[in-house]
Amino acid sequence: MSQPLARQLRARAAEAAEAVDAGEAWRLSFAELLEACAQPSQRGVLPGVLLVGAALTLLPVAGAGTLLSMVLWWVAWAWWRGHEQLPLPQRALDLTLSPAWSRRCLHGMAWVYEQAERCMKPRWQRWAHPHTQPWWALWVSLMAALIFLPLPLGNVLPAISLMLLALGWMFRDGVVLVLSGATGVAALSYVLVLWELLLHLVASALPHLPWLQAV
Repeated sequence: MSQPLARQLRARAAEAAEAVDAGEAWRLSFAELLEACAQPSQRGVLPGVLLVGAALTLLPVAGAGTLLSMVLWWVAWAWWRGHEQLPLPQRALDLTLSPAWSRRCLHGMAWVYEQAERCMKPRWQRWAHPHTQPWWALWVSLMAALIFLPLPLGNVLPAISLMLLALGWMFRDGVVLVLSGATGVAALSYVLVLWELLLHLVASALPHLPWLQAV
């Protein structure tokens, strides 16, 4: 989880590019991505799984958000229980990306780790205390629920919130955890605004429905 890991990810992406250029049908599975990215930290392997799972929900892959939101709920349950490992369902582990998105994902995760290494450090550690872990588990569940909802761009802010949570927990950086909470509040506000807009549109359209006018 540092510069060496970022270099490993970029090297893996370069190997993938060479394989594709050689005509090989190379695709990256969720299991392989976890093996490459979710290295155990001082807080166990769950933060890495959370980081990778949240990042993948941002990809424009049909059904990925729905499936990975269930993985995130599983992470939340394990975190609530205080587990450090996570036996994921095989269906989630078998999820694969196209060669192009596989390389982009590896480079993206390398960039995330590089920036985190530069900017994050232990501070405000009460936010990252083990006693707060159950509350953060509930937060993961809430953000996963927002990702599950079929809303336009509704997965972006919750995914960023969870990525910040994972990195903040890894680095014991309470400032990043506070940013995670703020981003999640913005995600909730976005959902509430969309819901209010939807209700307003439905209320405006009802009087103009032909079967209601006939009545």
